[in-house]
Amino acid sequence: MSVLSKPYFHSEEAAFAYLESVVWADGTACPHCGGVDRITKVKANPAKRIREGLWRCGDCKKQFTVKVGTVFEHMRLPLHKALQAVYLMTSSKKGISAHQLHRVLEITYKSAWFLAHRIREAMRDGDLSAFGGNGGIVEVDETFIGKLKGVEKKRAFHHKMKVLALVDRDSGKARTMVIDNVKAETLMPIVIANVSREARIMTDEHSGYRDAGKWFAGHGTTSHGKGEYVNLQDRTIHSNTVEGYFSIFKRGMKGIYQHCGEQHLHRYLAEYEFRYNNREALGCNDKDRAGNALRGIVGKRLTYGGPVAAN
Repeated sequence: MSVLSKPYFHSEEAAFAYLESVVWADGTACPHCGGVDRITKVKANPAKRIREGLWRCGDCKKQFTVKVGTVFEHMRLPLHKALQAVYLMTSSKKGISAHQLHRVLEITYKSAWFLAHRIREAMRDGDLSAFGGNGGIVEVDETFIGKLKGVEKKRAFHHKMKVLALVDRDSGKARTMVIDNVKAETLMPIVIANVSREARIMTDEHSGYRDAGKWFAGHGTTSHGKGEYVNLQDRTIHSNTVEGYFSIFKRGMKGIYQHCGEQHLHRYLAEYEFRYNNREALGCNDKDRAGNALRGIVGKRLTYGGPVAAN
């Protein structure tokens, strides 16, 4: 029996029960008025068009399901197929394309594409706590991917999209963001806002970090241009961890997704960041990772008009 043989991957009743156990772990609550005391279950009856997973609040007299107030609100797909998609996206180290979801789930490509973006929105963390507390080491690096729309292709990286990543060695967590350029006036405010002052930061020789030593307890650099990837005098000085993170990100973006518009890049970053921060090395297996993604659906909405209008 495979993991995807679980009842909540095939039955709507079981799917709603499972999602309710995740989202309402502390008890059923009305998303309209917040009531918790006078909540009653409405029995599903397809003949009378009473859908699965319906509840009624005795305080505000409104009906709701566990999907209300989440990225799954107004989703027309069966919930059990959405749960399959969540598991497939969270368990695939380098991602799974919308075309693959469209074939596996037997839904339209448009629905698969939008569902994947809903799940990426659920993966978005939003944690702003500083990295490198208690004098830890934080690696910082930037990379370039794809092509900016309307920008002439030239040598180097000016026509590419730019991404900044920070990795906290102690916690093993990563944080990524899209940036406009790799100048010091862009990079340093972001690093300062996301890294504790007592931390030591590790970068390559990029001049954008030349003043980092003024803001943090230490600043180690290696010169990749000279073939130096680890300082032989102090082997803690390197940025190989963040480079490894970028290798997974780029292999997935080039091999699985192949193309990404600038308006969607932040959500793809959230996807890779989520899987990295919920990986086996940190004690999180595939089931735990899928559960963490489902806990992230609450309080978020993503309408179809948004992504389409940006194209």
